[in-house]
Amino acid sequence: MANEEVLALVDKGLMLPLMEEFYTIQGEGYHKGTAAYFVRVGGCDVGCHWCDVKESWDAETHPPTDIKSIVVNAAVYSDTIVVTGGEPLTWDMGPLTQALKSKNINTHIETSGAYKLTGDWDWICLSPKKNKLPSGLIYEKAHELKVIVYNKHDLIFAEEQAAQVGKNCILYLQPEWSVRDKVVPMIVEYVMKNPKWKVSLQTHKYLNIP
Repeated sequence: MANEEVLALVDKGLMLPLMEEFYTIQGEGYHKGTAAYFVRVGGCDVGCHWCDVKESWDAETHPPTDIKSIVVNAAVYSDTIVVTGGEPLTWDMGPLTQALKSKNINTHIETSGAYKLTGDWDWICLSPKKNKLPSGLIYEKAHELKVIVYNKHDLIFAEEQAAQVGKNCILYLQPEWSVRDKVVPMIVEYVMKNPKWKVSLQTHKYLNIP
């Protein structure tokens, strides 16, 4: 297939730059402890300095993959797929979620919300970033707000973001892994004083799984 044809299919969401796909346990947020098939899509220009998957940023380093093969692989392992990145909404997620729904697979996404929301999602985890804020519509659609806490100012940012989501959105504060020893006590104290928030931990890292 010619490069131009591949790029056209990527633009339509029929192929996606696939960094990795794997079956594991969801480690974070509301669905932690649940088995799920993860699809990590390449491409992200949000640029978080503490990102632990910076190798996902350059979409051109990840092979364009037919979404049909992603769906087939997911269906072997699980009835739930988690699409993450990178920033998955860099791409049109409509075709992928439509294909997953046809196989009765639950669709979850983890996104910064920096780009237009596409796709049909059973669960939206919105994890906003200061340097590229979410676009409006996703705030009201999010089921879960997960704010990564690297320093004290992130708690102020968290409240700014919480003020924009729907009343039924579940609120999480999650320590950035590299500074967890410093940040966890601060988060614990904050959640105890502000119990609308919950603590999210990257339990998959404690379990030493992907």
